[in-house]
Amino acid sequence: MLRKIFEPIKIGSLDIKNRLVVPPMVVNYVNEDGRANERFISYLEEKAKGGWGLIIPENYAISPEARGFDCLPGLWNDEQIDSHRLLTDRLHKHGSKVFVQLNHAGRQTSRQITGVQSVAPSAIPDPVVGEMPRMLDEEEIKEIIEMFGDAALRAKKAGFDGIEVHGCHGYLINQFMSPFSNKRNDKYGGSIENRARFAVEIINDIKRKTGEDYPIIYRMTVNEFVPGGLNTNDSKVIAMILEEAGVDAIHCTNGIYASKEYIIPPAAVEHGWSSDITAEIKSVVSIPVITVGRINNPMTAESILLSGKADLIAMGRASLADPHMPNKAKDGDFEEIIKCIGCLQGCSGRNSKQLPVKCLVNPMTGNESIYDLGKSVLRKKVLIAGGGIAGMEAAIVAAKRGHYVHLFEKSNLLGGQWLIASVPPYKEELSSLINWQKHQLTQLGVKVYLNKTLTRDIVDFEKPDGVIIATGSEAKKLNFMSIRGDLVISANRILSGEVETGQNILVIGGGSIGVETAVYLAAHDKKVTIIEAGDDLMRDGESVVNHYLFKELIKFDIQVLKNAHVKTISENKVVTYDIDGNMKRMKNIDTIISAIGSMSVNNLSKELKNIEADVIIVGDALKVRKGLEAVDEGFKAGLLI
Repeated sequence: MLRKIFEPIKIGSLDIKNRLVVPPMVVNYVNEDGRANERFISYLEEKAKGGWGLIIPENYAISPEARGFDCLPGLWNDEQIDSHRLLTDRLHKHGSKVFVQLNHAGRQTSRQITGVQSVAPSAIPDPVVGEMPRMLDEEEIKEIIEMFGDAALRAKKAGFDGIEVHGCHGYLINQFMSPFSNKRNDKYGGSIENRARFAVEIINDIKRKTGEDYPIIYRMTVNEFVPGGLNTNDSKVIAMILEEAGVDAIHCTNGIYASKEYIIPPAAVEHGWSSDITAEIKSVVSIPVITVGRINNPMTAESILLSGKADLIAMGRASLADPHMPNKAKDGDFEEIIKCIGCLQGCSGRNSKQLPVKCLVNPMTGNESIYDLGKSVLRKKVLIAGGGIAGMEAAIVAAKRGHYVHLFEKSNLLGGQWLIASVPPYKEELSSLINWQKHQLTQLGVKVYLNKTLTRDIVDFEKPDGVIIATGSEAKKLNFMSIRGDLVISANRILSGEVETGQNILVIGGGSIGVETAVYLAAHDKKVTIIEAGDDLMRDGESVVNHYLFKELIKFDIQVLKNAHVKTISENKVVTYDIDGNMKRMKNIDTIISAIGSMSVNNLSKELKNIEADVIIVGDALKVRKGLEAVDEGFKAGLLI
């Protein structure tokens, strides 16, 4: 079925075995001195084992002052070469080609990271970072150009197959290219040709030092999506200039820090959303063009290639979710592929905090050198209470290690709270994790008991070596003594389809579940109001995910009352609330939805005190948090037994 993605292609004179690319993603794994370590190398080697044609690890700083993150790899001195040669040697053993992306962050960094004032084409602060940069003079520009060339030569000595020039996402080269950040009136400012001069001179210096045949990819932000920023028509001209300068491929992306929702788009954005933009660049150049943007399925990649919109497909988060996706797709094992769900919890959510990247759906990501899923010396019996994502993950890992695993789920469905979480708009892909986990349970021979609660009697009878408690959580209840209990319904019951709502709805609670439930109902033509006790909504959500949810609030005209506290709810569904010290009334409310959070469900641990087996509590049963923690703890529990 898949043909085009596995066709070889050339970048310059270099043969790439297929069209699948791991684009650069900062993961915060390397040493602070910029050297590669075993964690970083093993993480990337797993992708090479998985069959990716081209791997571009992440942006490498050309100097300590060029870093945009605390733990970035670097090639600013010769002492760093050997560690990165270990990396390229390991990846080459598996047939992947490896390019290095060279970068200077410019104004998109801070003194806290670099220890010095940032630099830029113009003395204009980045809207997100906020620190005033120093304007580069022409002599300093030439020094930075030399640094790019010197780093490229070190990359060649370290065994990299080529260079990717980081000209996107609002970093220094992009800053020179864009009228949004470049207000110069010398030869590096003004016209497109002048603004592109910095990039062209970097390319020339790299070629002078590494040779004309050493391949160069230029990664460009086609659209910045900010007022006065780069757009597709500008970038088509820039692409023509870059091809004339001698680059061998163009890697198209979109967005800068001030429009970060376009850099790593969440599940609210359609698959392959930027491929039509990439097609515009492809139409004006003859060199290969790479596209990127929410492509998490090999079928989507195939369709983009067959449509002629791009020549190669970059699938970053797809490679975090499943480094072996290419080989699985080639073998037709589509059910085995772990799909990225666009949640952003482990990747950009942690990256923005300078933390090592994780992946919600694949806890092995970043831990390839730490954990071993090999068979245990002793084969044990493991009982698991709860068939949510934490319990299923624990069962999968324990079974892979050779243990006898029995999973007990009190309801008739596996998935737990994750089933409810996948109901609101743009959350549908969450269910792909459940589908993958269920498939794994079947493949691994885990015994699953539905409609059955694990009890002390069962544990005493089975005499297991270990018990994992993953009984999850339940919705907190609102208690108003003056009304009947059935006048207030939990958001979980709405999303699970247990009850219907009226037309005029009040949602109490402006966290993730409250806002998502409100949007879900508004999309079904309900009139919805949200009351939130705090001064902001979605404080528990990822900022980019929130961005798209907030747009939905406006689209569906959902009224939001912040700093408001419900005081009474009467029998005829008139709500009295306090906002800014003033008591107000809301009439004709048909349905009141409670979305004030969840609380752990864990009675079993008390029952199992003093048993001989190891008892481990994971996920919401331990403490109510996000899916990232639930899956990670289930994974580790499966290893600990």
